[in-house]
Amino acid sequence: MATSGEVLVVIMNSSGDWAIAQEQHWYRIPCEQVEKLKQRKDWLPPRWLAFYQTKVFEDEAYAVNYYATVTAIQAVYRWELFPTEAPNAKSQTQYCKLEFESLQKLAAPIQSDRLRRITFIPTTWEQLMNAQEIGDL
Repeated sequence: MATSGEVLVVIMNSSGDWAIAQEQHWYRIPCEQVEKLKQRKDWLPPRWLAFYQTKVFEDEAYAVNYYATVTAIQAVYRWELFPTEAPNAKSQTQYCKLEFESLQKLAAPIQSDRLRRITFIPTTWEQLMNAQEIGDL
């Protein structure tokens, strides 16, 4: 039976984070955001991630175009994720690092039919595979 939250649609709003997703196969969520998702019962944890790309992605903007199977989840500090980054106020921030297999392209993008603020959308595999618009998720 499908369960909402087995897929987590996450925001992808920087080319640097996109390069990490493509090359190193991980995504980060601040642990405080994960706690909010848990409080709302929107965190299972996810089996898949789907990526909503913002305006910086031009031709692929305002849509979910890719997804990946989650392989591991762990709590880490920012300095562990970015060891070459100079120490700063964010260095001790804890993140939930979601590791995943290679990105897969959806057969058809899931477009946003209107401007909206998107952070995380818990959904099901079936909804992801059948959605035509973000609202379908």
